[in-house]
Amino acid sequence: MKLFHLKPLRHQTDEQLMSRVAAGSDDTAFDELYRRYARRLKGFFFLQLGRDEDVAADATHDVFLRAYEARCRYQEGKNVSTWLFTIAYNICRNHYRSNAYEAQLLASLDAEPMDSLQIELELDAALLDKALAQVLSELPAPLHQLFSLHYQEELTIPQVAEIVGIPEGTVKSRLHKTMNIIRKKLKQYENK
Repeated sequence: MKLFHLKPLRHQTDEQLMSRVAAGSDDTAFDELYRRYARRLKGFFFLQLGRDEDVAADATHDVFLRAYEARCRYQEGKNVSTWLFTIAYNICRNHYRSNAYEAQLLASLDAEPMDSLQIELELDAALLDKALAQVLSELPAPLHQLFSLHYQEELTIPQVAEIVGIPEGTVKSRLHKTMNIIRKKLKQYENK
């Protein structure tokens, strides 16, 4: 029998908390996981689902509802952040699929050749951040998701591949394409 009560909740790892939730021993552990991840997930959804606060809040609620309903199937030791972002990714994917958007978009992206550009930016950080935010908002949703998961949420390539359900090589290729798109769009800021 595991002794969960030895450390306060805030000092336990995500995996320890989820093990408590899976064991049915403590719903306050789930509250702690919510506290740790709700803001990140809501930000992810806000960027992925049209910058709509209400849609992002609903999708965040759905992640935690699905996670709680699946708590008994949680595999002990599995990375909780990867698990939660996998659920989030699937919610986004279902959203796009319902709009018949994702398949058409990915087909056009894979057919489009991408040039590799070397860009050196000498721009005030605030101006560059604003320009980058604009470019990211114009990215196709699947590429924006990969960019967000890897660069903004700081998940590793293997974690992103697991979340998205595609090979690591495909993640790397699509991230490379994404960076090329960003470079093209930000070419005006290139050091001349």
